[in-house]
Amino acid sequence: MYGALLGDMIGAPYEFSPIKTKDFPLFSKASRFTDDSVMTVAVADVLIDAGVGASPEDVKKRLVASMKTWGRRYPDGGYGGRFLGWLMGDNEEPYNSFGNGSAMRVSPAGWLYGTLDETRAYAGLTAEVTHNHPEGIKGAEAVATAIYLARTGCSKAEIKDQITALFGYDLSNSCSAIRPGYRFDETCQGSVPEALIAFLDSTDTEDAIRNAVSLGGDADTQGCIAGSIAEAYFGVPDNLIAACRSRLPEDMLAVVDRFEKVRRSPVKHRP
Repeated sequence: MYGALLGDMIGAPYEFSPIKTKDFPLFSKASRFTDDSVMTVAVADVLIDAGVGASPEDVKKRLVASMKTWGRRYPDGGYGGRFLGWLMGDNEEPYNSFGNGSAMRVSPAGWLYGTLDETRAYAGLTAEVTHNHPEGIKGAEAVATAIYLARTGCSKAEIKDQITALFGYDLSNSCSAIRPGYRFDETCQGSVPEALIAFLDSTDTEDAIRNAVSLGGDADTQGCIAGSIAEAYFGVPDNLIAACRSRLPEDMLAVVDRFEKVRRSPVKHRP
């Protein structure tokens, strides 16, 4: 989960001040957690305890409660307008969104389950509570699938091929080809493939996040997505874990620590 949280923090200063370079300070005074981290923690807080076999409706009910609890605890996270209305209102029904909020919060699902089918099923549940448009569900499932494949030993080529086959995303471009003309896009279909490519083009977790931020788009969310996958593939060095933890409040750290105790260990990936 550290990769997702770091990607959010590192990308936060550039969400509305886009840059087109990888040469930027990794951390600054503006490097803070946003809604991406809050909702990732909210999802983890449920899935840690929602074992395989729990009913989908029960899991979704618990996800709704957790998202509203955590979101209201941190109301200044920078939530999108429609999600903020759902978050602060009494309505608990989804609103057919295909925004990338479903993909930014899904990373815990990529770590907790023993099969790809289980991973996709739970990823879908985390999306459906708000982002029940097919593209919103697909974005979440694609990210969780990439994490599952990365932590279970697949090579980048295998991850690319499987994501393309399962979800139809075009991952043939490179960051250098995408960067010049890319603009802010908060939809799953307009940001998740680019975040996946940021991982595929990377040499380590920091590089994946720098790739994502340098595209000049939805920097914190794409950094969160790329970082979440990169962690499963490369791991996260201790200095970055320390930097992440220093920027989190105690209640979020408690969930992170619980998650780290129960998540499945990655295996060495194939070259």
